[in-house]
Amino acid sequence: MHKAGFVNIVGNPNVGKSTLMNALVGERVSIITSKAQTTRHRIMGIVNGDDFQIVYSDTPGVLKPNYKLQESMLGFSMSALSDADILLYVTDVIDSPQKNADFLEIVKQADTRVMVIINKIDLIDEDKLVALVDLWHEQLPSAEIIPISATERFNLDTLLKRIKELLPESPPFFDRDALTDKPERFFVTEIIREKILLNYDKEIPYSVEVVVEEFKEEETIIRISAVIFCERDSQKGILIGKKGAALRKVGTDARKDAEIFFAKKVFLQLFVKVEKDWRNRERKLRTFGYQFSHKED
Repeated sequence: MHKAGFVNIVGNPNVGKSTLMNALVGERVSIITSKAQTTRHRIMGIVNGDDFQIVYSDTPGVLKPNYKLQESMLGFSMSALSDADILLYVTDVIDSPQKNADFLEIVKQADTRVMVIINKIDLIDEDKLVALVDLWHEQLPSAEIIPISATERFNLDTLLKRIKELLPESPPFFDRDALTDKPERFFVTEIIREKILLNYDKEIPYSVEVVVEEFKEEETIIRISAVIFCERDSQKGILIGKKGAALRKVGTDARKDAEIFFAKKVFLQLFVKVEKDWRNRERKLRTFGYQFSHKED
């Protein structure tokens, strides 16, 4: 008997969804920083066993959209509710059910198995954890509650065992050697964007999008050319930095991670271009790979 299913991960920003995703997959498929809105797309990570295949799906943190980009990000999270065999609603020890009560109401109505994953429990004592479990039982009475610490890998074995038990009987959806549904270029853009999140403050990380214009794999090296799009000339200046120092730092950090990811030497060129107000231009967002549930006017 073979089992296979889609296990979709949703929740508010900054609760450790991407950390959990990477821990469950055993590979670094989602970028992780301490800043909100790190994940912008829906990213799949595939785990195969002798008699099972689990297709995990990490989605952007749930938030009320302030511009078109966030509207698409919320769409990825909403789509995860409709096609999940198992839904992991990730929260943590400081998250509140009231943060996105509307989304939680939709989760309550979801016609699928829901598990509430309370992350970061290494940061609180047992009494507070008991109170949290009771709180989430009140919010989602039909859901199973599993406390974990993704960074410490505490109770992940219990979570994985339960996921395997709940998987439906099914042939695999992907080849056994598949790790993700995303192409190599996508992970280059995510690596670069992670370095921007780590190296710049305030609005800069949220105002940029990365596009790989060239990805040429040779026998001993991969040659990559990528463009960082920002919204204003002032942001371009900050991204480049004095005598190009800031951009070189991002390029060096990204190249090192890319070499680890691809297990091969990487030559990386970065350029910065201004694309005014791209976060609110649906046509431009579609060219960047974002999706919307409606057709353009």
